[in-house]
This record gives sequence, C-alpha cells and structure tokens, in this order.
Amino acid sequence: MEGVLSRQWLQAEVEARNPTLEAMAAAWQAAAQIYPQRVALDDPVLMGMIAPQSVGASTTETAYAFQLNQKMPWHGKRSLRGAVAAADADAACQEVEDSRLQVRLAADLAFYEYFLVTRLLELNGQNVQKMQEFYESAQARYRTNRAEQQDILQAELERADLARRQLELERMRQVAIARINTLLRRWPDAPLPPPPGELEPSAGPEDKDLAWQTALQQRPDLAALAWRVQAAEAALELAYKNYYPDFDTFARYDTWWQPASTQGPLRTQIGVAMNLPVYRQKLRAAVCEAQFRLNQRRAEFDERALQIQYEVLSAAEQVEESRKTIELYSQRLIPAAEQNVQAARTSYDVGKLNFLQLAQTQRQLIAIRERQIEALVAYHRRAAELTRTVGNSVISRP
Repeated sequence: MEGVLSRQWLQAEVEARNPTLEAMAAAWQAAAQIYPQRVALDDPVLMGMIAPQSVGASTTETAYAFQLNQKMPWHGKRSLRGAVAAADADAACQEVEDSRLQVRLAADLAFYEYFLVTRLLELNGQNVQKMQEFYESAQARYRTNRAEQQDILQAELERADLARRQLELERMRQVAIARINTLLRRWPDAPLPPPPGELEPSAGPEDKDLAWQTALQQRPDLAALAWRVQAAEAALELAYKNYYPDFDTFARYDTWWQPASTQGPLRTQIGVAMNLPVYRQKLRAAVCEAQFRLNQRRAEFDERALQIQYEVLSAAEQVEESRKTIELYSQRLIPAAEQNVQAARTSYDVGKLNFLQLAQTQRQLIAIRERQIEALVAYHRRAAELTRTVGNSVISRP
C-alpha cells in the first residue's frame, strides 16, 4: 500500500478480510458436507439379548439372540436426497460469489469517495490561491483609490467562505479514510496513502441487450435461485417417492428357550420389514407442499430475471449519461467558465466591473470545476455498480 492507494489492491484486501464472506464461505463448505450424509445408508443396528433366568437352568440351555438390521430406502430416494443437498450447496456457493461482488462494490465506492474528496481538497487549495491573488489585487487598487473598501471586504468574505469549505472537505476526507479502514478491519484513523491523480473515463457497453444477456448468464444471485429451483424439483420428486415403502432387512441368530436335550447349533433367520404408506392424506399434503415450494422458487427466479433486466439497462444508461456529462464539462462548460473569469478579471483591472461581479464569476468557475470532478467520480461509481449488476466488468476501467 506504499506510495499510491490502488483500487485493485483495496478491492483484494477488503475481500480477503471481510468477515461476512468468511462466514458465508464456511456456511457453503458446511452445506457441501451434507451430500455424502444424504446419500449414505443409515448405520446398521446390532441387537443382542439374553434371558437371565435361562442361565444355569436345568431344563433349557442359556437363551440368547443376536440380530443385525439394515434399513434400505426405496430405489431412487437416496439419489434424490443427494440431489437436494447438492443443489443447496451449489446455491450457497453462488450466494458467496454474490456477496463477493457486493464487497467489491463497497470497496470501489469507498475508494472513489476518497478520490473525490482528495481532488476537491486540491481544487479548493487552488481556489484559495487564486482568491488570494484577487485579494491582493483589490488591496493594490484600493491603495491607489481605484477601488472601494467594499472590494477588500468582499474579497475577505470569499476567502473566509473557502476556509469554511476547507473545513468541510477535511471532515469528508476523515470520514472517507475511516470508511476504507473499517473495510480493511483497521483502526478508523490509520493513515492511508493518497489516491491516484487521475481516473480517465472509458467507453461504456456498446450493446445494452448483450449486457443484459451476460447478466442472466453470470449473475450469481440468479444462479443461486436456479439451483434452488433444482433443489425444489428434486424435493418434489422425492415427495412422490414417499408413496413407496422403505425396507428394514435383518439377519438373526438365537437359541431361544430350546430344551437342553435338543439343543443344537444357532438357528439362522433372515427377514424383511417395511413401512406401510397407507396414510395418503399426509403423503398428498407433502407432495402439495413440495409443489408450492417449487412454484415459489420458479416465481422468485422469474422475478429476479426481470429485475436484472431493468437494473442492467438502468445502470448502463447512467454510465452513458455520466460519460456524456464528462465530455460536456471538458469541452464546453470548463472552457467557457475559464474564459468568463479571464474576461471579468480584465474588466475589473480596467475598472469596468466591481469586485463582487468578479467574485461571482470565480465562484461559478469553482462550482463547475467541483461538479466536473463529481461527474468523473459518478461515472466510475456507476461503472462499478454496472459491474455488480452484470456480474462482471463489461467496460474497461483504470
């Protein structure tokens, strides 16, 4: 971080240190461990028992039994349970990526706020220097009786207003630094290197429809909803499978209450038990619940897709507006305002304008320069928001 604060460095560091991402990544990793649990068979059950009164009895041998049980679900149930778990894990993975994009956007916005207030402070310093020149000029004219005392007072008023603006910008700078340090999980007042000197605008997306289509393919939140739909589809199929029974197979060996005179080897038994899904009302309710959950997920997916289309088109239009606004400031507004100040300064020097009129033209130039910087930063903010909206960068930015 030495020298100049880099947007890419800040983005990477904020992403690496964000506790929300850590928590969501852990939740995803936990969800990924559910699949092997869902597709595995239940643990076999080993049972053993003995009849205490048969021990040492004269008429019977010691009675004891061993039994091993293994539950076997109906064919396809385990794979469907695994499909639900796998889809939920994939959805959790996509939610992590969506949060990652949000964290990157937060880092970008904090960076551009820091850049903005730094450039405004530099501009205010230049304005203070220019107003000092005006103040000295007014004093010189006043000493030669070519200006009124009001000119000096007006110049002092303008200097005081710039000092007030300096205080305001210093407060904004400290807030911007605290915001970045908070994202970096550092002390709020920890020092930061200055931002880069320039951020050159670049062309926006040429095809807004292509940007929308790209968003549908790459937006992780939409992908997460798609996986939720798949999980709901598997859950519905699993609900239908519950109409079929599950089996409980067992093998048993016992010598239960055999007479001592006929006692022989252990008697082997094998068998199977199964549940009887006869309560159809419960099963139908489970199917209906799964169907409604699926309808809910599909509706959420469709609604998000429509919202993404609007967000992409809106963000792309805002980027294009900011690009044209920057061109307007650089090609027309700034040159016209600078020429207006030069003309006013010449007229003031020859006594055709009073100092108030000169100060008004300078204030206008100051305001236009500030809005130019704000427009440049607004462009990059909107470009960052468009990146978040599309799911990746569709325009090149420094």
